[in-house]
Amino acid sequence: MPPTPPPLKPDPSNPKYVEAELKGRRFGRALAKLGKATREQVHEALALQQGASKGKRLGEILIEMGLLTQQDVTMTLAGMMGLSYTSLRERSLSEDTIKAITGETARSYQVVPIDFDPSSKRLVVALKGPENFRAIDDLRMLMGMKVSAIVAPAEEVEELLKKHYATASGKEAMKQVMADLETSDAAQALAGRGDSIDLGALGDAANDNSVVTLLNLVLLQAIKDKASDIHFEPFEDEFKMRYRIDGVLYEMDPPPKDLAMAIVSRVKVMAKLDIAERRLPQDGRIELTLNNAPVDLRVAVLPTMFGESVVMRVLDRGNVQLSLDRIGLREDDLEKVRGLINKPNGIVVVTGPTGSGKTTTLYAALNELNTPDTKLLTAEDPVEYDIAGMIQCQVNVEQELTFAKLLRSFLRQDPDIILVGEVRDLETAQIAIQASLTGHLVFTTLHTNDAPSSILRLVDLGVETFLLTATLEAIVAQRLVRRICVKCKEEFTPNEEQIMELALKPEDIRGRSFFRGKGCDHCNRTGYKGRLALFEIMSMDDTLRELIMAQANTSVLRTESRKRGMRTLREVGLLSIYDGQTTIDEVVRETIVED
Repeated sequence: MPPTPPPLKPDPSNPKYVEAELKGRRFGRALAKLGKATREQVHEALALQQGASKGKRLGEILIEMGLLTQQDVTMTLAGMMGLSYTSLRERSLSEDTIKAITGETARSYQVVPIDFDPSSKRLVVALKGPENFRAIDDLRMLMGMKVSAIVAPAEEVEELLKKHYATASGKEAMKQVMADLETSDAAQALAGRGDSIDLGALGDAANDNSVVTLLNLVLLQAIKDKASDIHFEPFEDEFKMRYRIDGVLYEMDPPPKDLAMAIVSRVKVMAKLDIAERRLPQDGRIELTLNNAPVDLRVAVLPTMFGESVVMRVLDRGNVQLSLDRIGLREDDLEKVRGLINKPNGIVVVTGPTGSGKTTTLYAALNELNTPDTKLLTAEDPVEYDIAGMIQCQVNVEQELTFAKLLRSFLRQDPDIILVGEVRDLETAQIAIQASLTGHLVFTTLHTNDAPSSILRLVDLGVETFLLTATLEAIVAQRLVRRICVKCKEEFTPNEEQIMELALKPEDIRGRSFFRGKGCDHCNRTGYKGRLALFEIMSMDDTLRELIMAQANTSVLRTESRKRGMRTLREVGLLSIYDGQTTIDEVVRETIVED
């Protein structure tokens, strides 16, 4: 019988000890194994946690008792997750190791590479704390490497970040990456090959370090700049990259045209799509976690004349404001909306073009209604944000799971409030009306230019006017305009042409102040930072219902609604200009003068 191996000496920097003695244990047991606290001391802290220190974590209580330091807590938590804890003071990093990841990646994930083997594509990184463990999965996907991690003292990781990854501008980093791309193995392999490339060579090119680095930099920069979309677009002589920030597209320096297929293939690999399929559209999803906030990237690939076009929709859940107080409603409009969403039944429609913030408005309303005594069901295409307490369902056209089919099933689920992502056809509209008539509050969206024209759109779908008047409570139209950057905001006097664009006369603006952004580093020299929603709220009353029954045209409905207090999108835009929140150019671009 072989002799029993001697017990391992407590050593949180030894991976074998961590795996055998600490991984998966409870906090108190792990502390005892490390000799940091006795069972009696842990029990004493647990008693305090139930009494005087209720709500505090066990580690915090032990620190307050003077038994542990913050470093002891971090070391123990790391061991519980199977991560060793090591000081980096005596460790020197090779140039290859430092270059294994870009400065943008290291700073974004707050990690430092400490060991790198290019032949086996193995990378070891140091984390500031075990709570950042999700960075390991992200780096595996972004880098296409086998990534493992240790935990090191936060101040030591910070020192190495400052030493080896001094802050550089995104433009400088991009210039360096583009220079590396020109001479990369991928560029050599794909030069002049066009579409005649085998799958193996394409896979190698997609995993080329320079291609991986470029894509990582583009993604991280887009998330940092709060871009809503990233575009990769093939043309006959070039391959363009563009971001959409605050609703406006900005072009970046294009990579070499020969690398278009490699870049698209890299995106497909990350989104778990088929790199061999280049003739059909594909949709996928990439999930990242930055600064402990989840970021979803919805990937859409479209075959075109000159290659595949890719658009990545960035859904930064940590950046979205799901509160009615924070979406831009004016005080009186906020009161109106709160009155509408608290009705016992009826239909509330939010309308506007794609990208006008309809989904965010509806989520904000649902978030306010999301209480333990209310059942909320949503049918969406796609589900953009996961919200606890709501039953969310995604449309799947391939499986014939349409809005209408989901909505029909919803009525058997005993809901209080229903969200239908969009009314696209008569069947969906009819079931939404049926749900409303049977005592449910229904939220939905349409694509129309303003609130009054939504009536014509619904009638056009085939909805009977008497059903509309019986169920419709309100239509909310909205647009997004860019906010003036607060860092470089300045007052100015508009010229005659700008005043005419607003359909105003000089006497209309006497005594009014106008503002614009001068352009600074904070707003990337655009003069704008962030966006503001403009709302046009058309609430139904008996007079408007009679007009709908009489099939009055859109102009008559708009006039009557304005008499009853509805502000048009242009009028709300003017108020936002006078408040110094946005500019004349933005309001003119997003709204029209009503008759």
